Amino acid sequence: MTQIINFVKGIFIGIAVVIPGLSGSIFAVVVGLYEKMIHAVSDFRKNIKKNILFLLPIVLGAVVGILLSTKLILMLCETYTQQAYFFFIGLVLGSIPLVLRKLKGKKFHPAYLLITLFSMGLILLMGFFSNADAGEGAVNTAYYLTGLKDTVLILFSGFLSCALMSIPGVSGSVTLMVLGQYNKVYGAVSECTDMLKYLISGEFDRAWESSRSIWLVLAFAIGGIAGFILISKLIAKLLAKFEAQTYYGVGGMILGAIIILFVQGVMTDQKFTSAFQGSMTAGILGMLVLDLVLIAVGVVCTLFLDDDSELAQRAKKKGVQKHEE
Repeated sequence: MTQIINFVKGIFIGIAVVIPGLSGSIFAVVVGLYEKMIHAVSDFRKNIKKNILFLLPIVLGAVVGILLSTKLILMLCETYTQQAYFFFIGLVLGSIPLVLRKLKGKKFHPAYLLITLFSMGLILLMGFFSNADAGEGAVNTAYYLTGLKDTVLILFSGFLSCALMSIPGVSGSVTLMVLGQYNKVYGAVSECTDMLKYLISGEFDRAWESSRSIWLVLAFAIGGIAGFILISKLIAKLLAKFEAQTYYGVGGMILGAIIILFVQGVMTDQKFTSAFQGSMTAGILGMLVLDLVLIAVGVVCTLFLDDDSELAQRAKKKGVQKHEE
């Protein structure tokens, strides 16, 4: 029964992984699996059989969640680019209270701000100097590996996104957007689901064409597994010994990610940029109000998923009071 429950939890973690700005690790915290997963991975060799039996249902569930949600998220990014990215920005903003809460009561040193600036600068450099495809409003059609350079980039993208995703509050999908590989990676995942559909319907030529994406997904998975395994032990040590410094670094990553999402997501939407070329109209004002609402909704969603946030705690208290009545 526990394995079935963990499989279902894994599905929701997988869906959270696909949505930019929503941290899969935060969702793992919410469903009570984060610390167990980190310890299972970092101490994997101590009890291999037990750790495999624990991790396997979660991983399989996450794969199912990713396959189920990828097409929908890509469609929203393509069709409603501006609105989708403002919502993603809200999701990222919603993780700031988690970072502030982690820093509460910790001794402050001015030098810690240098860590924030460094991590923010690193994210901005990676974003602006990568071949960013995020927010272009068109799905990248090259959902397969095009050469050695592309393979190395996908391996690195998998390594970095999954490594950073092990830190609560950091979104692996936003990392992919910063690297300009979000559409490509999840487009390849979408092609793999299409391949299964074509095989079932007997369209073997189309299935063969889509099968080229498997190698891209495999390269990303290899990099991701390596990143998660190698970094999870380091992250566990950093959070144990240098928690304040680590979260100052996370804060910088979050700020950098927000800038990248706005510049490479919102600002590349022609509907948004053209709206400011003329006079202010009721339609433009309505669009801006909707954007602000979507940011607020994104913030609230992340706060609700953060089990220790004040918003989530208030909701729990109300639920308990209603139950007692």
